Amino acid sequence: MPFVELDTSLPAERLPPGLAQTLCAATADILGKPAERVNVTVRSGLHMVLSGSAEPCAQLSVSSIGVVGTAEQNKAHSARFFDVLTAQLGLGTERIVIRFYPLEPWQIGKNRTVMTFL
Repeated sequence: MPFVELDTSLPAERLPPGLAQTLCAATADILGKPAERVNVTVRSGLHMVLSGSAEPCAQLSVSSIGVVGTAEQNKAHSARFFDVLTAQLGLGTERIVIRFYPLEPWQIGKNRTVMTFL
């Protein structure tokens, strides 16, 4: 069950329509998970500083069970997420940063229990 959170200083009107759905589909493809399990949040118009600059930027957080736990996995994921983000946001790679967080099944609650028991 991946969770993807995009924070950006870009105003909402500069984001492409359907960005959350695009990120959902891209995440499912990149991480090899069903789109029905992907959760996406997009927050725009934030006051952000990246690398000492307040120029437009974005930060993507990716959390998932079993697919973001190694440097090799995340290197491959990173390249693909950067392709999506640069195309969708019109930002250069130097204005985007991605954080990966591995999750354990007991850390996600769903249907009154945790993923361990589903």
